[in-house]
Amino acid sequence: MEIRVRATGAVMFEDEWRRYIKQETGKNFGQLDEATLNQYGADVVFEGPQASGGTVYQYSMRQGVEQIEGKWYTKYVLGPVFVDIPGGATAAQQEAEYKAAKDAEQAKAVRADRTRRLAETDWTQLADSPVDKTVWANYRQSLRDVPTQAGFPWNVQWPDTP
Repeated sequence: MEIRVRATGAVMFEDEWRRYIKQETGKNFGQLDEATLNQYGADVVFEGPQASGGTVYQYSMRQGVEQIEGKWYTKYVLGPVFVDIPGGATAAQQEAEYKAAKDAEQAKAVRADRTRRLAETDWTQLADSPVDKTVWANYRQSLRDVPTQAGFPWNVQWPDTP
C-alpha cells in the first residue's frame, strides 16, 4: 500500500510511512485503517488505471499521483517522456535515438524468429526428404524476404507454412 502525506504531498510505501510515524511519534501501528491515517494527516493512494493507446514506442508509465473525487490514485501517462537537456540533446533527438533503438531491438527479435522458422524447415531440403522441395524452398525464401516487407519490423506478415 502507498500512503500520501497531506502536509508535504510525499508519497511513500506503508513500511516507510510506519518508520516515519514511529520516528515522529514513537508509536507503532497494527492494521492501518482510514481513521488512523486521517489522525496522522495521510491518505491511501489507490492504484489508478494504466494509460492505454499510443504507438509501438510507448508504454504506460507512472507519473506521480492525482486526486479524483476526493481520493488519491497513481497517475499513469504514455511514455517515455523526453525533455530538452540544456547544453545537450533535444527532446526530438532523444526520441529519434529511442525509436531507432526500439526498431533495432524489434528487428533483431523478428530475425531471430525467422531464423528459428528456417531451422525448423532445414530438413525439407535434404535429398531424401519426402516433400515437394520447390514448395518448401519458396516458403523458405519468403521467410528470408520478411525484412524487406514494408511494415518490417513492427508489422510482419509471416508466410503460411506449406
